[in-house]
Amino acid sequence: MKIIISPAKKLSNKKLPLKDVSELQFSNEAKYLVKELKNYKVNDIKKLMSLSDNLAQLNYERFQQWDLNSDQVNAAIYMFQGDVYQGLKAETFTAKEIDFAQKNLRILSGLYGLLKPLDLIFPYRLEMGTKIKTQKGKNLYDFWRDKLSKSLISEMKSTEVLVNLASNEYSRVLKLNDFPNPVITPIFKDYKNGKLKIISFFAKKARGEMCNFIIKNKITNTKNLKMFSNLEYKFSDENDKGEMLFTR
Repeated sequence: MKIIISPAKKLSNKKLPLKDVSELQFSNEAKYLVKELKNYKVNDIKKLMSLSDNLAQLNYERFQQWDLNSDQVNAAIYMFQGDVYQGLKAETFTAKEIDFAQKNLRILSGLYGLLKPLDLIFPYRLEMGTKIKTQKGKNLYDFWRDKLSKSLISEMKSTEVLVNLASNEYSRVLKLNDFPNPVITPIFKDYKNGKLKIISFFAKKARGEMCNFIIKNKITNTKNLKMFSNLEYKFSDENDKGEMLFTR
């Protein structure tokens, strides 16, 4: 079983002791993108990413200072700190659980492409939906789509399932309809005013919780995936599109 999740805008500079780290698969591509982005002025970045003045300045400085040998680098799984990662709770993982995550969890990234949990990355902000022109096309989907789909497929055994816990913005970079492996997309809905709805904050945290559940229990099949009950969600239904509905 392989799991994909999105990165996060909120980052942590807290360092945890690391016995093992891994190297980026797409370091050359990341260097190319940073080289392009170094040509952007603060106001260009503000417009490109729809940022406040302060965030535009911060990310301008990040691109100018970008260095994978810097003491600012950290393992991806510990650097990201958004809602999904609050549910993931990576800091609670044992060494064996980190090893399981390293083998099975992949993080989609606008700058780094496809990350393993222990890949060392420099702080950044570059969402997959960013419309930056590259040698491959008019946006990051054009830049990454073929590379990431081929990479993920090559990693997977023919019997493995892909669990898509990424947001639509990130998962659409992959050609999931063309994947030779089964793709399962868990969907989390809450009852509100008598109707089932996806509530973004809750859904993000639930995706992180499910990722935690898979890693903690070393789950490798979809049958056991249906046993997920964190945050009081319960399996409800599954359709022929591979969507697995959990409700509360």
